[in-house]
Amino acid sequence: MKNLFLIFFGILISLEVCSQQDPQYTQYMYNTMSVNSAYTGQRNVLSITGLYRTQWVGIDGAPKTLTFGIHSPLKNENLGIGLSIVSDQLGPIREDYIDLNFSYTIRLNELTELSFGLKGGLHNLSSDWTRGVIFQNTDLAFNENISLFSPTIGVGLYLHSTRGYLGLSLPNILTTKHYDDYKGSLSSESLHFFLIGGYVFNIDNSIKLKPAFMVKAVSGSPIIADLSMNTMFNNRFVLGLAYRWDDSISGLAGLQVSDTLFVGYAYDYNNSIGNKYTGGTHEIMLRFELQEITERLKILSPRFF
Repeated sequence: MKNLFLIFFGILISLEVCSQQDPQYTQYMYNTMSVNSAYTGQRNVLSITGLYRTQWVGIDGAPKTLTFGIHSPLKNENLGIGLSIVSDQLGPIREDYIDLNFSYTIRLNELTELSFGLKGGLHNLSSDWTRGVIFQNTDLAFNENISLFSPTIGVGLYLHSTRGYLGLSLPNILTTKHYDDYKGSLSSESLHFFLIGGYVFNIDNSIKLKPAFMVKAVSGSPIIADLSMNTMFNNRFVLGLAYRWDDSISGLAGLQVSDTLFVGYAYDYNNSIGNKYTGGTHEIMLRFELQEITERLKILSPRFF
């Protein structure tokens, strides 16, 4: 059965992918800048985040994703700046993104702000068809390794207050088709729309409850909806559950190790194929933050988003 699963992967990779999905994350609530540039600088500190996701452990060629982000507000300004790097691999196909992110924030009232985001960078699609027998193909179009670059431009909106947030973004408004007519199309980029939101409830002085969601829509693909519920205890421990519609259920845990370091972990159980042939999906996140460098909206005390 495992070999049949691998053959299925090989067939999918060999066919044209008309609506390729961007990388997905279970801990999206800690990885916001990668999907919405307007979040840049909104933590009011110099924030550095790294996330590693390995999907369907035990299956050769299963997806692996590594992200790195660093962002900060600019002192005494309503501007934020950041850098986002993403590397996503599925079998012999690898996609790398590097983007500069900018945000501009305006205050709507005493407690609410609206941020506008813009990002630009490069996307590289590369392949190594010799990586594993299962991915080898007699078609000449798939015997040649490639490395194709294309530009990326993204936009975002992020409305936030002392307790909640709502964001809408297009990480890349450009569409790019790879390969020429002779080889056929290996991949074509489609517009990805992300809608995110969350709200923090103070149960008492030591417990905060935060429901959150992320909805991703791509032309030609089913809508993906992620729902989560996280609880923070004593501003230090986080426990939560998440559900990806018709796909997986997840458990999340986090620990504020020190004033500067937060560690998060998530485990996904896939509903559609089960874990009989895989070890599930694991995701680990590290976030390092320096002291406050801006007084703007210092009253946003529940830094739970």
